[in-house]
Amino acid sequence: MLQTSSPQHPVTASGLTKFVETREGRLDILQQVDLQVKQGESVAILGASGSGKSTLLGLLAGLDEASAGEASLFGTPLHSLDEDGRAALRAGRVGFVFQSFQLLSGMTALENVMLPLELAHHPAPETAAKEALSQAGLAERLHHYPSQLSGGEQQRVALARAFAPVPKVLFADEPTANLDPHTGERIADLLFTLQVHSDTVLLLVTHDEMLAQRCDRRLHLKDGRLEPQT
Repeated sequence: MLQTSSPQHPVTASGLTKFVETREGRLDILQQVDLQVKQGESVAILGASGSGKSTLLGLLAGLDEASAGEASLFGTPLHSLDEDGRAALRAGRVGFVFQSFQLLSGMTALENVMLPLELAHHPAPETAAKEALSQAGLAERLHHYPSQLSGGEQQRVALARAFAPVPKVLFADEPTANLDPHTGERIADLLFTLQVHSDTVLLLVTHDEMLAQRCDRRLHLKDGRLEPQT
């Protein structure tokens, strides 16, 4: 039976399946994934490389299309929307953090954080961006370019950019993978502080068991299937 999203469950999946056709035949990446995530809940997605973690994240975010089954955001089935419709659904309500930071090199820290706010038609993008960067400990780095920032500082900018619109859902794909352990721990502290403060759903893909332990719930993917939840 198809699960539907609600204000209490802004992210859901039912029978979510992804496969690709190859010369050798069909390759199953995800198989029959069922999931409901409550507002404000943090969920870690764990599994070996190739188990389907990032694919699941992309399907739940509407960045990729399922082969079968359904994913919904905020009560809207993603398959019912085209690419522009999915982008409009995410605007201002969904944030992303990646292991490679994904900052625009030609923009300052402030401009990088302002960009999604402007795209979401925020009434005061510069003020909100400065506040987010201040919360991330970067009040003195507003006008620095990514090349002038350390890896940890760049990921702080990425977190500020993700949380500035106060999203309802944040998708994070290995957010500490490219950082040394000490810096990674500080980024994790900031990530969970901002998540709790904003009452944001956090869906986190990670290989880091210590990071996963900080989440409310852990999902283990093995060969494209969810194992019993912990």
